[in-house]
Amino acid sequence: MDCNSHIIFIYDYEIIIRPLSPEDGGGFVAIVPDLKGCISDGETRAEAASNIEDAIDAWIKVQVSMGREVPLASKSAHAA
Repeated sequence: MDCNSHIIFIYDYEIIIRPLSPEDGGGFVAIVPDLKGCISDGETRAEAASNIEDAIDAWIKVQVSMGREVPLASKSAHAA
């Protein structure tokens, strides 16, 4: 992970937020490694963090509605 990336925890899930290149539109991308395909972005780190909260909620609701398991967080905010 580069020095511009930040790691935060939401619902005990690790969230990686890193800057996007100008070629990719700028701003920031937020990724949840434990939730495959759960990604969001924003113009600022704070906006990306806020948007990923909504993405996590939606991701979990879809999994539950489809009868799929929701994985536990592999890393806990309490262990960080």
